[in-house]
Amino acid sequence: MACVMTRVQVGDYDEWKAMFDSDPPGARKSAKGHRVYRLVDNPNEVQIVVEFETTDEATVARDKLLDSGVLERVQVTVPPTLVIEEEALVY
Repeated sequence: MACVMTRVQVGDYDEWKAMFDSDPPGARKSAKGHRVYRLVDNPNEVQIVVEFETTDEATVARDKLLDSGVLERVQVTVPPTLVIEEEALVY
């Protein structure tokens, strides 16, 4: 599994979440799923992990996100980064 991981500081979480859910760049069209994490000490800083079946799909999604300009609406802490899952344990 390949993922795109991004961490951003948003001004207003609810406003950002509505925009995220609408997916203006269409970056999640081929996604298998996603997770949104909020920092406990700063709930307006979020980490997003979007899962894809292949690295190629993740690359296309990352490029759509970067080209769309939506990241200009937030403060990017960690830019969209491609990662592959090496291990997952569920307890």
